[in-house]
Amino acid sequence: MADIHNVTEFIFLGLTANQDLQRVCFVIFLLLYTAIVLGNLLMVVTVAASRSLGSPMYFFLSSLSFVEICYSSTIVPKLITDLIAEKKSISVWGCMTQLFFMHFFGGIEMFLLTMMAYDRYVAICKPLHYTSIMNRQVCAVLVGTAWMGGFVHSLAQVLLIFRLPFCGPKVIDHYFCDVLPVLKLACSDTFLIGLLIVANGGTLSVISFVVLLASYVVILYHLRTQSSEGRRKALSTCGSHVAVVVLFFAPCVFIYLRPTATLPIDKMVTVFYTVVTPLLNPIIYSLRNAEVKKAVKSLWIRAIKVDQK
Repeated sequence: MADIHNVTEFIFLGLTANQDLQRVCFVIFLLLYTAIVLGNLLMVVTVAASRSLGSPMYFFLSSLSFVEICYSSTIVPKLITDLIAEKKSISVWGCMTQLFFMHFFGGIEMFLLTMMAYDRYVAICKPLHYTSIMNRQVCAVLVGTAWMGGFVHSLAQVLLIFRLPFCGPKVIDHYFCDVLPVLKLACSDTFLIGLLIVANGGTLSVISFVVLLASYVVILYHLRTQSSEGRRKALSTCGSHVAVVVLFFAPCVFIYLRPTATLPIDKMVTVFYTVVTPLLNPIIYSLRNAEVKKAVKSLWIRAIKVDQK
């Protein structure tokens, strides 16, 4: 067990100290979390049940929606219960567990978004070889690699924190356990560990973001030679992905690619990639994709017919 000395639990300050505002936030985040689970679950079920959505793009999209559910579930339920709890506490083991799974699923999402960009690159720039390059085995290996990459990334983050001594104070100025707020509570010099954490989390975010931007620069350059209809369809699909990428990566880069100091605005920024992005992902991909909308409508009609029997 970590060398925690006399500390067995941490106390969250939460999003706000205003009790009236906490009750309002409780209702808002409960509704948002319900929408996150239902929206992403609908995407997973739709892709699994629809033959028309059998391409690699939808396989990655389904995997992303499943990860979004898991990612939000490591943070938002605890946030919701703490908004109406008198004592917002979490055990040290619970804190380390939350920290691990938050970075585990967050890392998977980074890798999946990068792989989805690669899928679009192959589909647009090498359409004749798309089915041979992005076959089922390759897609399964890529998703498996994303899960392995997320595990390695998260394990590195937790191991850097796990052996630190915690002897007080034990108040975390946040609404969940993350590396930088927890690092501030350690009773030892954390400068080197802080740099390693920034190097791990921040560098991963930046490298993934740069690779994504580079892939879309290549795609846009290639689209010059295509017809206007082909450009429109490609840009529609890529536009959805770019929107999701910006919503997720911009806050992550802001939080993890800077010195270990925390800022008051950090709580609001983290709401974007822990709540807003998982909520908007299925909306963005479904509203801008005619095939997904058609598949959802077909699934809905089939469900109604089953209920009527």
